[in-house]
Amino acid sequence: MWQAFTADEPVAILIDEIDKADIEFPNDLLREIDRMEFYCYETRQLIKAKTRPVVFITSNNEKELPDAFLRRCFFHYIKFPEADTMKQIVDVHFPNLKKELLAVALKNFYDVRGLPGLKKKPSTSELLDWLKLLVAEDIPLEALQSADQKVSVPPLVGALLKNEQDVSLFEKLVFMNQRNR
Repeated sequence: MWQAFTADEPVAILIDEIDKADIEFPNDLLREIDRMEFYCYETRQLIKAKTRPVVFITSNNEKELPDAFLRRCFFHYIKFPEADTMKQIVDVHFPNLKKELLAVALKNFYDVRGLPGLKKKPSTSELLDWLKLLVAEDIPLEALQSADQKVSVPPLVGALLKNEQDVSLFEKLVFMNQRNR
C-alpha cells in the first residue's frame, strides 16, 4: 500500500483473501483507504497518497466480513470456470498436455467437484497440482477412465480432496454407486 500511495500515477492494489485476515483488518483497511493516508509507527512517517489507487479485494467467503466494510464495497461474484475456460487456464500451465488426458482429467475433476456434501470442493489450484502429479508419475489415460464412465476414485485423489472427511465421503459415494449397478 505504501508503494501505491507514493506512486506518481494511479495504480491498482490487490488485497487477496481478506476473509482470512483478523476481524479488525477490513475496517482498519477501509479507514486508511478512505483517508488516503496511514501512519507507519516503525519509521514514524505519515504516508499520504499522491493519487487514489484502485483497490481490488478478494474473499473466499470463508468467514463473514463486517457489515461496515461490506457497505463500502462493490460486490462482484466470479463463478467457478466452466470446462472450456478451465481448458484455457490449464493450457497456460501445461501447453503440451495431451488433449485426451486433459479431457478425461477434467471430467474426473468436475465429477469430484460436483459431489454433494464435500467440505472443500477442489479448486483450480488443486486441478493444476493434480495434473502436475499425473504427468510426473506418467499415469496412463486408462487409469483415469472407468469402463462404464461412472464416477470412480481417480489416482492421486489426495491432490484434489484436501481433508479426510471429503476423501472418506467420496470413497463411500463411489462404493455405493458401484454397488447399485
